[in-house]
Amino acid sequence: MRILLVDTDKKLLKKTKEDITGILPEAEILCHESSLTALAAARKKMIDIAFLETDMPELDGLLLGQYLRDLNPQINLIYFTDSPEHGYDALKLHASGYILKPAETDRMKEELDDLRHPVGKNSHKRVFAQTFGNFEFFVDGKPVAFKYTRTKEIVALLVNNRGAQTTNGEIIASLWEDDGDPEKKGSYLSNLRQDLQNTMTRLKLTGIILKQRGSMAIAADAIECDLYDWLEKKKESRYSYMGDYMNQYSWAEFVHAELDEISYAMEDE
Repeated sequence: MRILLVDTDKKLLKKTKEDITGILPEAEILCHESSLTALAAARKKMIDIAFLETDMPELDGLLLGQYLRDLNPQINLIYFTDSPEHGYDALKLHASGYILKPAETDRMKEELDDLRHPVGKNSHKRVFAQTFGNFEFFVDGKPVAFKYTRTKEIVALLVNNRGAQTTNGEIIASLWEDDGDPEKKGSYLSNLRQDLQNTMTRLKLTGIILKQRGSMAIAADAIECDLYDWLEKKKESRYSYMGDYMNQYSWAEFVHAELDEISYAMEDE
């Protein structure tokens, strides 16, 4: 479970973190005094619950909540406020909770015990990305059929980049190298991005592809992946690297070499 706390008051932010840690000691808690840095963090890691101050400079808590919901429609939004006047706006956002400051520990526990969208401690991941051998992208145990083969290659590239935002230019350079007119490739990429969005919508997958203006990323913590598991757990991983990695893509050779080095080092341990 990952919880995002956003409050411009540093002391209150610290106290809220301490209170929630006492309630949910196993939760990963991300704290931000700025709504903009909080949004940037949410684009890298999927958030299950967000405690947000309503009145913040640059980007207020209600608008931040809308952006967070775009990234993960199942997010639980819980608002802190000095005044009840924002209650109606929070209801329109289908917020999970609304707490008047100063927030008491018991009130936070009540909200965490009655979330709009329950969060499982070991929630099943519908998506599995196979990178060892040929790349394949499975949803509910079945390989995904994209309209264009290049769409699948984009997904492979995002998985390969392990959650880092990948720009349109980087995608074009990897998929086509120096082949053809860049403007035409840009137009083709727009079609591929649309195919990717349509496929994710059809499969009712939200929060898997994290999009920014001119770039995309895979939500690495939202999927099961043999590469990620092996890099994290090494010899304890349920997956084994046997010297083959995304065999159908030439751009994967750079990571292939990196994995070979890691594998050799593991053998020497």
